[in-house]
Amino acid sequence: MNERQRNILTETRYSRPHAIAEAAKARTPHAALQGSEKLLVVAADHTARGMMGIGSDPLAMANRYDLLERLCTALANPGVNGVLGTPDIVEDLLLLGALENKVVFGSMNRGGIPGSVFELDDRFGAFNVKSIVESGYEGGKMLLRINYGDAGTADTLAACADAVTRLAEAKKVAMIEPFMNETTDGRHRNVLTADAVIHSMAISSALGATSAYSWLKVPVVEDMARVVEATTLPIVLLGGDRNDRPDEMYRSWQEALALPGVRGLTVGRNLLYPLDDDVEGAVKTAVNLL
Repeated sequence: MNERQRNILTETRYSRPHAIAEAAKARTPHAALQGSEKLLVVAADHTARGMMGIGSDPLAMANRYDLLERLCTALANPGVNGVLGTPDIVEDLLLLGALENKVVFGSMNRGGIPGSVFELDDRFGAFNVKSIVESGYEGGKMLLRINYGDAGTADTLAACADAVTRLAEAKKVAMIEPFMNETTDGRHRNVLTADAVIHSMAISSALGATSAYSWLKVPVVEDMARVVEATTLPIVLLGGDRNDRPDEMYRSWQEALALPGVRGLTVGRNLLYPLDDDVEGAVKTAVNLL
């Protein structure tokens, strides 16, 4: 990122914070989604939960200017439809002019910090429905980890249900990212089997007063053909941790994208920090899969 771009961010945030709302209001939104269109959305909400590690580097995503440069490189590809992020990142991209004609999904609940005593407390603390609507964004995304051994899951279910209802009232997409979660020896892990994903989809699909604007963001697992038959809601695929076997990863994405109801990809680290560090190349490959 060049010095001019750095100055735009630091000087505007210091002396003209109102420019962020102005940029959101002036932004040209993405055209209305078509029935046959498949989306590629870059996910950039990991750092809000302190998740900055890639491979053996625990702080690979710590340099915000480097992360933003990678995001701008990805968004410059016309095949990339938009971004999913927290307010800090989305607003930086707004100021850089990187969100013209793009969809924007605001990440809403980033409370559960990995490794903390409150790790499963996925309370809402980032975007809310009001800010998403006022900024003219296309929808909000929420994490829903369902752990039968943790009573706090009930609060997360209720909060997600309320967000789904309020987003639907505003005719905004509610993108739910559900997981069945287990605790073993004090460590929490998402269960990545077809049966577990199907269970999480069944529970999350019913949240809220209406499911009219609900989407599901799910991992690519074995037996995806059976997984996609578990819902009529639009499905987008998440990328997960960086995969050190990219050819296998791309092949699994391609196979899943061909299934009925799968509407696209929401991928972060595998596009922004690929194994060969070629962001542009990774993005082009993902675009070609669509």
